[in-house]
Amino acid sequence: MDAQSRGRADDIDPADQWVLNPHTGNYELRLDQSAGESPVAARTATAEDSGRRGDARTGAPREDREGSGRRGTNSPEVPGQRSRRSSRSGGRGAEATATAGRRKRKAPKARKKALMWTGGVTAFLVVSTAVGAYILYEKLNGNIDAIDIGDQGNKDVFSDGPMNILIIGTDKRTGKGNEGYGDKGSEGHADTTILFHVSEDRTNATAMSIPRDLMTEIPECETKGSDGTSTTIPGTPNERFNTSLGQSGRNPGCTMKTVENITGVKPDHFMMVDFNAVKELTTAVGGVEVCMAKPVDDPKSHLKLPEGKSEVQGEMALALLRTRHSFGNESDLDRIKVQQQFLASMIREMKSSDTLTNPKKLYTLADAATNALTVDTGIGDAKKLMTLAQEIGKVDTKNITFLTMPVIDNPAEPKPITVVVDPVKGEQLFAMLRSDTSLTEVKQKEKAAKGKQAALLRGPKAAPADVRVDVLNGGEISGAAGATVTWLQNQQGVLKSTNKANAPEQIKKTTLAYAPNQADQARALAEMMGLPAAAMKQGTADAEGLETMVLTLGADFKGAGIPITGPAKMPDDVEKSSADKAVCAK
Repeated sequence: MDAQSRGRADDIDPADQWVLNPHTGNYELRLDQSAGESPVAARTATAEDSGRRGDARTGAPREDREGSGRRGTNSPEVPGQRSRRSSRSGGRGAEATATAGRRKRKAPKARKKALMWTGGVTAFLVVSTAVGAYILYEKLNGNIDAIDIGDQGNKDVFSDGPMNILIIGTDKRTGKGNEGYGDKGSEGHADTTILFHVSEDRTNATAMSIPRDLMTEIPECETKGSDGTSTTIPGTPNERFNTSLGQSGRNPGCTMKTVENITGVKPDHFMMVDFNAVKELTTAVGGVEVCMAKPVDDPKSHLKLPEGKSEVQGEMALALLRTRHSFGNESDLDRIKVQQQFLASMIREMKSSDTLTNPKKLYTLADAATNALTVDTGIGDAKKLMTLAQEIGKVDTKNITFLTMPVIDNPAEPKPITVVVDPVKGEQLFAMLRSDTSLTEVKQKEKAAKGKQAALLRGPKAAPADVRVDVLNGGEISGAAGATVTWLQNQQGVLKSTNKANAPEQIKKTTLAYAPNQADQARALAEMMGLPAAAMKQGTADAEGLETMVLTLGADFKGAGIPITGPAKMPDDVEKSSADKAVCAK
């Protein structure tokens, strides 16, 4: 960068060799002046010549550089080149200017050293930052505990589509200070469980709490030991949901299978936290604001909070999440409401500018989170966890809906202390989750116009008489294939439909397999059946002759004429809340 070493005049400022390239909009270092007029000659040119030729260094007419009031609005702001003669003259006139022009300069050499020093520091900082980032990554990566749950949890976090995360709060009493919480020898059951569904377009999310006292079937599941050996744990009917974890050696993969068995929604990954995690995370975020409708003084959980707003963290946060005797009718369902309000407040705090713009706070939170969480191997490194957090973070808090799985008292108990899934409202909610239907009003019309469902039905549809389909029953309703064929023929006019009885195996979701040249038939049948876009399975080769499509009914099929897709909205009497609204616990 030494001008003298390149045969340049002694009074050339190296900084003046950085000029704007009008073609790229970037400043570039120009050392070779042989191709055009030198900067010295350019400075001695008359204003008239400069106006005609344009400035040798910027390519712009001089009046455009100096007359800012005449500069077009689309022209980049180009800093005027510094004149060493005018700066040294100090306003003393032509004599002083001439004297300054003849004076030998030492500044270029000094500036050269300064620029070299700055470049060295910059290079050092870049390398240091890279090393620091690597050390930080390795530290966070070393914090994470991961469990191999086999096929459960194998979805790539970088893939498109909806994302379902199962958040499990276990009541395991291990860890410093946790032995005094009662049930000292607990294996750690699914005490608090939330199915967190993030929509495909990342505009909304649904957080559905699952009561621990829900009576359900715990399906057969497979676990892997630390030595790589697999153990199959038999399923059991009519069990409390919370025993899907811990009991009989079941791991979070068994809880995931249980949730899928209940809802038809397959969790992609899990995150598990224990008592210590609650204390560490709430402390790392700097406390979580909560609101009480009345003062709380619970001797069992040692929770003491005043009426109105206050902040909790550590032991006090854990006490709030554990207490059952301070709210509502002291049931687990009322405790769930308080937990949802707390989590909504914590989400707001994590997404606040106070957290996101504070590097120290972000690092503390990341360190605490990776230390506190146990996850599946599919998200068992810092990079994947960060990607997952970024995907979830795209959702505006006003479009995160909290609600509890619709349940009713267990009819099998004279004095019910457990619950079962509401057969009507529960299935409606599960269908909405399966079809990725938002529970908020976010972009409903826009989504309907641009979503996959609309794209699926866009295009020509075959007449019902031209639709050829074989129907198989892979669901749980006996005679479903025959009933569907009868409905298609008598109610829809699809006379070329055939009952092929039972499928080779049962499936969770209905599918329609068709060839590319049967797309018009597929669209017609999808509209009749209310099939979701996920049900459509187009092959690669065209059908020949009278070859038929294949409709396989799954566990999501509820009866002939009942659309497979979920309803457009939840019933009004299902209580839900938004994550952006603070609610006082009652």
